[in-house]
Amino acid sequence: MPIPHLNLRVWCAIIACVLALPSCTPAYDWRDVHGATTPFTVLMPAKPTMQSRAINLAGLQVTMTMTVAEVNGVMFAVGTAQTPDSAQAVIAINAMKTALVSNVNGTIKSEKVSAFLQSPTNNASQLTLIEIEASGAPTRTGAEPRSLYARFVAKDKLAYQVIVTGNKSAVPQDAVDTFFTSFKPN
Repeated sequence: MPIPHLNLRVWCAIIACVLALPSCTPAYDWRDVHGATTPFTVLMPAKPTMQSRAINLAGLQVTMTMTVAEVNGVMFAVGTAQTPDSAQAVIAINAMKTALVSNVNGTIKSEKVSAFLQSPTNNASQLTLIEIEASGAPTRTGAEPRSLYARFVAKDKLAYQVIVTGNKSAVPQDAVDTFFTSFKPN
C-alpha cells in the first residue's frame, strides 16, 4: 500500500510554487468564494486560484480540488475530494491530517474530533470534524517555524481540508478565525 503523504507532498509542492508567484494583494481583501466542483462557501482573504489533481489518500485514489489564496506569506486553502462512501471520507480526512502535519515537519499541539448527525429536512447527513493546531520545525537553519491550523470535514461522501499555514509570526489569529468560521460545507 502506498504511503499517503507522498502524493499529497507533491500536491503541496505545487501549491507552494503557485504561491511563490508575486502577489498583487498587499492586505486582506475578504471575498465570498464557492467551491467549483464540490459544494462549499468560504471567505478568502484574496482572489484564489483553483487546481485539481489526482492524489492517493490512504490507498484511495481521488481527485482533489484546491482553492488557495495567499496574503503576506500566509496560505489559506480549501481542499475537496469526493469518496465512494462516508466511511472512506473519514479515512480520507485522517490521511489528509497526517500528510499535512508531516509536510510542515510538525507536531500536533491540539486536536479535537467531533461527529454530528445533521438533519436538514428529512435527509440525515453524517458530519465528522477534526480540528488541529500544529507547529512545524524549521526547514532550514535560521528559518522560522511554520504554524498549521486545520479543519478536516467528512460530510457524507465528501472530504474537505480547510487550512491556514505560514511562518509562526505571520499568521494573524483574527484572520484564522474569520476564515474558519466562514467555511460552510453545503
